[in-house]
Parts: sequence; structure tokens; C-alpha cells
Amino acid sequence: MTHELRWRILTLQIVLVLVLACAAAAGVVAYNFTHDQVRSQLVAQQIVFPAANSASIKALPPADAKAMRQYAGQTMATGYQAETWANHYIAVHLKEIGQGKTYAYWSGKALAEQASNPKQYTIDEGIADTLFKGDTLRSILLNAYAFWFMGDVALYAAFALGAGALIVLLAFLYELVLEPRREGIIEVPPTKLASKTAVS
Repeated sequence: MTHELRWRILTLQIVLVLVLACAAAAGVVAYNFTHDQVRSQLVAQQIVFPAANSASIKALPPADAKAMRQYAGQTMATGYQAETWANHYIAVHLKEIGQGKTYAYWSGKALAEQASNPKQYTIDEGIADTLFKGDTLRSILLNAYAFWFMGDVALYAAFALGAGALIVLLAFLYELVLEPRREGIIEVPPTKLASKTAVS
């Protein structure tokens, strides 16, 4: 390998180390930012998971009750807790209140009946209102979960990028320190061989 080519490789390696290290640092910053933001917002709401043996947990389907019990008595502070509350608690109650139907269904039905026969309006408008509020809260919690999850992905990416930077750095050090010595050892014997041949 020529001297010029070696320095080109060394330059490329050190640039790659810097790029990977900066990307890894950005991943750690993204992780810290998303987790801090989500945690501070969730803790401020002071949502506490019901006790494991509470009536509200026992009333849930077995799978949902199991999911809720893992956080029993805890104050919501993570995206995974938010996802559990949204999908295994709120969603179950909304399904019961809406009788398996969505907010769009009840709201549309209520508006249609009110428009066609306002004097004999019988549909409970509270169902649509409750479903709207529940869906809104569930959406907010699931957004918190999404940001939390993306923060975790950023951290895992940071680990991978950091490992890549370390590998390239080791390759750089090898190319800078060890490879020239190895080549020097290989180049010596042919010179000695040539001198011996000339003497003989």
C-alpha cells in the first residue's frame, strides 16, 4: 500500500468516526429529550393505576386486567404505562359505553335524529360526549407512547452507531500504528536475501 493511499484511508476513517460519534450523540440527546418531555407531562396529570385487587381491575377482561396489574398503584410516568392505560383501560370502558360503536356512530345518529325530529329526541347525547372525551384522552396517551418509543429507538440506534464508531476507530489505530510495523517486518527479509545473493 502506498503512503498516499494509506493517508487517504486514515482520513476517511477519522471522518467516519466523527460522523458516527456525532450521530450517536444525537441519538442520546433525542432519547433524553423525548423521555424527559413525556415523563414531565404524564407525571403532571397525576394518573395513578388502580390497586391490583380493586374492583375496576377485576371488572376488566383477563388480558386487560393482567396488563394493568403490572403497574398497580404506580403513578403514570412512562410511555409504556400510557399505552397500557389507553389500550387496556380506557378502550375497554369506551367499548362498553358505546356498546361496541364509535363516537362517530353515536354522534352521527344523535345529529340525524335531532335534525329529523327535534321534539322527540331520545338518543343520549352524553354517550357521544363521553366517547369524544375518552377518545381524545386515549389519543393523547398513545401519542406520548409513540414519542417514548421513538426515544427508545433513538437510544438503540445510538448504541449501534457508537459501536460502529468504535470499530472504525480501532481500524484507524491499526492502520496508523500496527500496519506500518507489520509491513516493515515483511519488507526486511527480501533486502537481506538480495544482499546474501550478491555476496555469493
